[in-house]
Formats: sequence, structure tokens, C-alpha cells
Amino acid sequence: MKLENFSKFESQFVTRQGIQQQNSRIPYVIVDNFPQLGLVTALRFLEWAHDNPDGVISLPTGKTPEYFIRWTQFLLKNWNNDKGKKILDEYGMHLSKKPDLSGLHFVQIDEFYPINPEQRNSFYNYVNKFYIKGFGLNPAKAILINAEEIPLYNNRSYQEVFPDLKVDLSLRYREAKTQQERCQKNSIFKIDEWCTNYEEKIMALGGIGFFLGGIGPDGHIAFNIKGSDHFSTTRLIETNFETQAVAAGDLGGIDVSKNRLVITIGLRTITYNPEAVAIIFAAGEAKAEVVKNALENEPSNQYPASVLQKLKNARFYLTKGAAAQLQDSVDAYYSGEWSKEKTERAVLELLKKLNKYAHHLTIDDLKNDPYCSRIPDLDEKTVPRVIGNIKNKLAKGMRKEEEQRYYHTGPHHDDIMLGLMPYVTHQLRQATNTFDFSILTSGFTAVTNRFIINALRDILFFLEKDEIQMIHYPDFYQTGFKYKWDKDVSHFLGKVASGEPIERRRGLSHRLVRAIVDIYSVKKTEELILRIKEIIHILENSYDGEKNAPDIQKFKGMLREFEEELVWAHFGVRVENVHHLRLGFYTGDIFTEQPDRSRDVMPILEQLRALKPTVISLALDPEGSGPDTHYKVLQAIAEAVRMWQKEEDLSKLRIIGYRNVWYRFHPSEADVIVPVSLNSLAILDETFTDCYLSQVEAPFPSYLLDGKFSTLAQQIWIEQMKHIQLLLGKNFFYENPSPRIRAAHGLLFFKEMDINTFLQQARELEKSMEGF
Repeated sequence: MKLENFSKFESQFVTRQGIQQQNSRIPYVIVDNFPQLGLVTALRFLEWAHDNPDGVISLPTGKTPEYFIRWTQFLLKNWNNDKGKKILDEYGMHLSKKPDLSGLHFVQIDEFYPINPEQRNSFYNYVNKFYIKGFGLNPAKAILINAEEIPLYNNRSYQEVFPDLKVDLSLRYREAKTQQERCQKNSIFKIDEWCTNYEEKIMALGGIGFFLGGIGPDGHIAFNIKGSDHFSTTRLIETNFETQAVAAGDLGGIDVSKNRLVITIGLRTITYNPEAVAIIFAAGEAKAEVVKNALENEPSNQYPASVLQKLKNARFYLTKGAAAQLQDSVDAYYSGEWSKEKTERAVLELLKKLNKYAHHLTIDDLKNDPYCSRIPDLDEKTVPRVIGNIKNKLAKGMRKEEEQRYYHTGPHHDDIMLGLMPYVTHQLRQATNTFDFSILTSGFTAVTNRFIINALRDILFFLEKDEIQMIHYPDFYQTGFKYKWDKDVSHFLGKVASGEPIERRRGLSHRLVRAIVDIYSVKKTEELILRIKEIIHILENSYDGEKNAPDIQKFKGMLREFEEELVWAHFGVRVENVHHLRLGFYTGDIFTEQPDRSRDVMPILEQLRALKPTVISLALDPEGSGPDTHYKVLQAIAEAVRMWQKEEDLSKLRIIGYRNVWYRFHPSEADVIVPVSLNSLAILDETFTDCYLSQVEAPFPSYLLDGKFSTLAQQIWIEQMKHIQLLLGKNFFYENPSPRIRAAHGLLFFKEMDINTFLQQARELEKSMEGF
């Protein structure tokens, strides 16, 4: 690896890590954790700003820049005091003076179009809040994308030209058929001209001098999606599904993001200045594949970030997880102390690479593989030993559990189902086991305004027909609404059984009426109707993606709580055994708070004390690879368990760590493998569809699938079985003496740990995420 193009700060940082060589087309820097990623990026930015006080910068939006923003502001504020000097000295940053950012020119990278620039979810709003104001930049030197200032045909507003906020780019090429379409066609051409002028403004400054960006699930940088021309410039474009799925959280649902275009600078815009410092930063194993594609493949439109290979000052700043699939990282993994897990991984990966069944694998295949050849005492018994290990994991997945007290936790509603349902349903059949399900956050961000509006209109419909009779009970508005919540669940599921969709809607209305009375202290029916109409009015006048008021957040959360109760009532679990903790760190803000001990840990500890579980399950995603709620919930649970350990002997406590649609275990990482039958696959999908009413249309899907999470979970389990079939053989399953294995058409993986292993792993994950 050549260091001559590294800055002084980068050279010191990389040299201190002892890195001698990299086998990639773009140099990269690996950091220990997510906050350090922000810190190192901030230090490099400030170093560049010190040397280029009137340079041109372009900085990113979204969640990834959180710690970059926080560290930059922290360092600027504390540059001359002991707190700041300590960090600067630790990282070898010795500049002649504190950087002055007021002379920098700022270029906005991209923006949704059309969008009101005053909305909280507009990138225009973001860059003004966090960069122009937050960094003390000069607004007069900012080149921004303000949708309201982009001229359209006859000086009309975008609301007049695109009243439904949909822009049909086919009008660039086809004949306009109506007066409105002619107006839209001419407006699109004016937007194109504006984009050309935007590009020219950047070029007039000599191009971008410092570019910082994230990388999307399809490998996009800025909004240059997979397939983008490496010579592209600023333009108005449509996006692909992967990008739309990620943007759904910002815009209030996939239905909005699918129809919202973007204005983005192009790949040529980013690379126009040959001296440009272009940094892509990425955190988490979920980004590992797109990072590998950008760094290890030749430049290709399929890998937009590969365009940076032409810049001598291009870098990737990565956490260890994001770098996990790089050849250097894989080599380093297999070069360390050997383990049984490495043997299993090496053999399973070789089978996948060769697309070969284990019984056809030869000793020469193993010896010729760069990683299997490193297995200690490699011989003909190596593969049978791996087969034995996997069979043992399957045996664990089928063991009959008795007299256990299960405490299943989920960061969000549906996490437990999507991560563990085939396992949980088998254990539920044992009468000596007891079960409690605890959802730790309110989950309101997963419910669209449109769904709530339709549900509230249903309530008005049933009230008008006098079909919500519980409101006539004399004490209903005083205390009656607090009772018979199990009846709501039974009513709803009874109508699922009888196939009456209108009655299911009425069942939902019953629960939502209770929620409204509870939240707003409603005292009579007339007040209830007025309150419902008021909520509808508020939501109809809110923009898509707008943060709801706390009362509406609570209402959405109570809907999600009802959905979770419906799921486990399928198996006889009562409402009192489905707990809703509504931890306070979950606020709906772009940068959420860290868990607080008294607010977020104590409610969990109190449940542990009361329930005294023998088995706890929790979402166990790797660093930066699931929603950050997963990580924060994990840390809250870990702290509660640490505190509980001081009060109780927990030597026999078992911890189950599961993953679902956000990331998956490699079979070598898993301790337990559960066979999943066609019946279990069907139950998962039917239960999800019948119970998670707000999620059936997949308003906030994974970028891996345009559909329900249950469908994606099914696909994951089926793919996992295909991988294991390469090792065990298909006949192992269909000829097996066990009916459960014969019936298997999917496999579920999870980890099982004792308390000390869990707390150690949680601490390692904490180190990978904390540090500010």
C-alpha cells in the first residue's frame, strides 16, 4: 500500500495500526467502531479544511453522518481546551490553528423532488440545520437544492404543476396529451436546465474539493444508483427499489418514495476535480458486499462507487464489519488462531463456491482451497466432523424443553415472530413451559398516517351504525374501557376464523376506541367522535414522513401493541403475558437518544425480577447492521441482566440471540438449527398477514424484497436450508427417521449463550458502537 497520497493525519493513523499492504483498488482505513468512524472522518475533514480554507465541500445526509457531525462540532467547540486537545494529541492532529469553516463553499449532494424545503425530512432542511448552522458555514457560499426556487413553466409552483407530487419523466420523450401534461413537460425541461446550471456553478468553483458520502444497499453514492453512467452530471432521475426502500423511512412509506424523484449530483460531478478528496464511509456488515464490489472490481456502472478509483485521494473509511468481505479481511480472519467455527465456515463456503455436495468433495478440493488448506490436521475425517457438528446443532433445535420460563423480547413488534416463530411455537406446546413476550419500543414509526386515517374512518362508520356497543355501558368512559382487552383479541381472531373481513375491521375499531379514550381521557361519545375527526384532520394536513405529536405516536404504538397480542393469542397466550415497555429513547427523531438507566433499563429489570425467566431471547445483530433500535435495546437488556446478576444466581440462565430480516447468521456462527416445515412457513405468513394489519402492504420494506417481511423471512429460511443441504445432502432430510427433519423445507439459525458469554458479546458490540 502506497502512503504518498495519504494526508499526514491518515498516514499516522494507518501506520499506528501497523497496516503494511492492501489488496484493493481504492485505499481504505478501518476503525474499531461506529463513533470512531465519525471521529476519524471529522479529523480528516478538519485537516483538509485547515489546508483549504476557501475550498468546496459536499457532505452527506441521513443517519450515517451522526457521529461525524457530533465530533466535528465537539472538536470545533473544544479545540483549545483540555477535552479537545486530548483527542487531537491522541490522533496526532497538530495543526497551526483551529480551522475556520466560514470560508468554505458548500454543495448540497441531492434532494427529493418535489419536496417542501421546510419539511424536517427534506435534505435542504438537514444541511441547513446540521452543516450551515451547525458548522458555522457561510450561507452565501452554499449551493443548495431548494425545490421552491427551481423555476417551472410560466413561473408556476411545483404544487400547481405536479399537484399529486408525481413527476412523469416519460414526458421528456413522449407527446403530452393534455394541457396539464404540456405544462409538466415544459417544466421538466426547465428542471433539466436548472440542473445544468447547478452543475456549471460547481464547475466554476473548480469542482468539489472534499466529498464525503455514504454508500447505499445497491452501491449508490449520492443518488447515483446501480447502473449510473460514470460520466453523469447533476440531473433529475428516478430511483430503484433498493433506494426507495431505504428512503421510505424518510418519506412516510414506500408508496411515497416509489413516486418521488430525486435531484442528484452525478458521478462526474464528484470526480471532476482530479485533486478531490473523496471519502465513502460505511458501518456494519450489511454494507460489506457493496464495499467489496466497489473496492475489488474494475470500474463498472454496476458499482457506482468504483468511479472513485480514478481519484488518487479517494478513500473508504470503514468499520470492521463493513470491511468484513474484503479479501484482506477474509485472509486476516483465517490467519488468526484457529477454531471449530473457522473449520465449519471454510468447508461450508467451499461447498457453496464449488456448488458441490459434501459427499462429492475430495481431499484435493480441501487442500487446493486457500482457507480449507489451513485447517489443522486436515484429512478425510475433516468434513465428517463438520457434518457431525451441524447435526448436533440440529439436534439442539429439536430438543423438548420442559418447565422453562421464557422471556422473549423484541425491539419492535414482529421481531420475535420473524426471528424465532418456528422455535417458539414448538415450545409453546409443552404445558409445563410458561411464556412472556415483551416488546421494548412503541413501534409507531412503522405505521403510516394513511393507515390510521382509514382505521379512524372505520370507527366513525361503526359508531354511526351503532355497532360498537361497549360505549353504551354506563361506566365505559370512566373505567370500563380498561377491561376486556382479551375480548377484543378473541373477537378479532374469531372473525379471522370465520372469514369476515368487515367484522375484523370492527374488532380493530373496538381496540382503537379503548386507546383513544385512554390517551385523551374521553368522557362521552360526542367527545369521542370529535376527537377522531380532529386526529383525521391533523393527519390529513401532515406531510408524509412528518414526526407525529406524542399523542398520535402513542396511538400508533397502541395499534402495534394490539397486533402483537393477536399474534401470540393464536397460541393461547393471554394479553397479560404480552408486555409493552415503550422505552423512552425511541422518539422518532433522526438521531435517537442513547438508553438511560432509570428510564430504559429499570423497566426491564423490574420484569426480570417479577418473572424470573430461565430463558431470555433477544435480537442479536452485528455492529451497525440492523436498525439502531436493535442495538440500543440489546444494551438496555444487557445492563438489566448485569444488574439482576448481582441479586440472583443466574448460572443456569440461557440467552437466545436471534436475527431476522435485517441480517442473518452464518451456519458456523449459530449454535442451534431449527427445522422449519411447510406448515411453519404457512403459519408464519398467515399469522403475519392476519395480525400485523399495518404491515401487510409493507409500507417500510427491506431493500431485499418488495413485499412483506414474512415473505422475506421465509426466503431466508429456505436459502439457509439449501446451504446446509450441500453439506448434509438432500437425502439426509427426506430419508431421515425424524418426522420433523423429513418435513423440513427451511432452517432457522440462532445462538444460545450462558450469561457470561452473552454479557461479553454485548460488551464487544457496545465497544463497536460506543465511544463518544
